[in-house]
Amino acid sequence: MFWSRSKGVVGVDIGSSAVKLVELSERKGQFHLLRVGVEPLSPEAIVDGSILDSSLVVDAINRLADEAGVKNQNFATSVSGHSVIIKKIEVPAMPEEELAESIQWEAEQYIPFDINDVRLDYMVLSTPEPGRDSMEVLLVAVKRDKVNDYVSVISQCGKTAATVDLDVFAVQNAYEANYDVDDTKVVALINMGAGVTNINIIARGATVFWRDISFGGNQFSEALQREFNLSFEQAEHVKRGGQIEGCSPAEARSVLDAVSTEMAAEIQKTFDFFAATAAQEAVDELVLTGGCALTPNLPQILQERFGVPTELMNPLSKVSFKESDFDSQWLQSIAPMLAVALGLAVRKVGD
Repeated sequence: MFWSRSKGVVGVDIGSSAVKLVELSERKGQFHLLRVGVEPLSPEAIVDGSILDSSLVVDAINRLADEAGVKNQNFATSVSGHSVIIKKIEVPAMPEEELAESIQWEAEQYIPFDINDVRLDYMVLSTPEPGRDSMEVLLVAVKRDKVNDYVSVISQCGKTAATVDLDVFAVQNAYEANYDVDDTKVVALINMGAGVTNINIIARGATVFWRDISFGGNQFSEALQREFNLSFEQAEHVKRGGQIEGCSPAEARSVLDAVSTEMAAEIQKTFDFFAATAAQEAVDELVLTGGCALTPNLPQILQERFGVPTELMNPLSKVSFKESDFDSQWLQSIAPMLAVALGLAVRKVGD
């Protein structure tokens, strides 16, 4: 289900601060933007990645779909967070049919949840090499309750949840659709949401390491609220570079930079763990996505901390669109927020 070609789907990224929607068409490998939208979400709707008020999420998706004029009934969405386990495992070499039958038993050794409480999927990464009697498999497990909650809100919108993916892989899809992947570099794709930051490290053109960290845009907003006694909405406005009485731009920047430094330290822990457990070289480049990545000065602080090129991903850089249909300046301003939704939209029903 997580890697679930034929009919196109509408990519819907249900984040804790906003819902993002993207629909594409494809012709000869070239993607064309049909519909796009971003709808803010009340902070009470999703907390720690769990949907607490499905009606708010359903209303947001319906507004987006109506405003964009979506007709396609097939939607794709994705999940992340502590309910998601991704493991690269080695299993005895066996035919595909046999693996399909035994994967649950294999998974039980690696999944810290009751195996009956999760949805499993897998992908064979390498076939057995001469002299080896094992093969690499990418194993994904997500708690059933989490998958069901996300599928349910799509169903309540009168749509079909054709695909449920993972945020980290959706971002990778968006990256590969818009950038020439350099097989000689180790690239960290860092998707910074409001509550969770997904890190996906790509080496030799393939994903090799994944981790979700509980640090994101909410930490920036909460710091501004504490420091200047602001409401959540005021803090969000200031975080985006806006001004408000009693909070000068210089004072706000000082608070935001302090939190950016904390985030850099959290990312450093992940890179240290990667360096200690992986055979690849150090990270050569950072590519940032997500609404939190738009925080003023954050990319610069990360670049200074890690000493490697750091850029905001533009998941629309190779996507064509009619200038008359969209405000190109608006698209550029929200592009980093669209990586997950666009990465979902490149999928097809049944792939």
